[in-house]
Amino acid sequence: MSLSELLQQRHSVRAFKSDVVDPAVLQEVFTLAQKSPSNCNVQPWSTYVVSGSAKETLKKTLIQTVMQQQTPNPEFDWKVAYEGVHRERQFGSANALYSAMDIARDDKMKRNMAMLRNWAFFDAPHVAFFAMDKYLGIMGAVDIGIYAQTLTLLLEERGIRSCMQGALGQFPAPIKAQLNIPEEQGILFGMSFGYEDDSAAANRTRTERATLSESVQFIS
Repeated sequence: MSLSELLQQRHSVRAFKSDVVDPAVLQEVFTLAQKSPSNCNVQPWSTYVVSGSAKETLKKTLIQTVMQQQTPNPEFDWKVAYEGVHRERQFGSANALYSAMDIARDDKMKRNMAMLRNWAFFDAPHVAFFAMDKYLGIMGAVDIGIYAQTLTLLLEERGIRSCMQGALGQFPAPIKAQLNIPEEQGILFGMSFGYEDDSAAANRTRTERATLSESVQFIS
């Protein structure tokens, strides 16, 4: 399948089958992802892939943390408040998801339960946390984004679906404690991945993209 076809079919998956990905395939994908470009070839990513009983333990800890209504304590800037067209797109994305799941806008309980599934990794058999040394700042974050995009397309090529989750960077303390992530590293975000549950309503969600003229200027 061509890269163009992969981009056309890729979408965020929020419900997974329990089938695990072959460890040899994981080794192959994450090895290839090392070819991702980065500023001055610094390769700032430190990736923690969690599966099996370790993932289940972490899931329980994170759900407990969130349900105790602890205030998020991310290690990087999460204070952005979307405005204008960005806010419209944010609302559009949420509306697409909750409409697919038949959750009414005023049904706060069901919306909160759907949100909580972020920290259950949408029942995916695997989750990856993307971390980097905190001092790297915005340039390191750019490189991590490129690396994560490379990973999701490599997975997609093999029929393995994924969901990028900013939410997985909101409560880093229990994650770092269980995975022994050093203090000098910070968790940016995470990615749940595995094989898609085609029967799940959430996976019918599709979001729109801006037109080319809204996003790109060709100057000569």
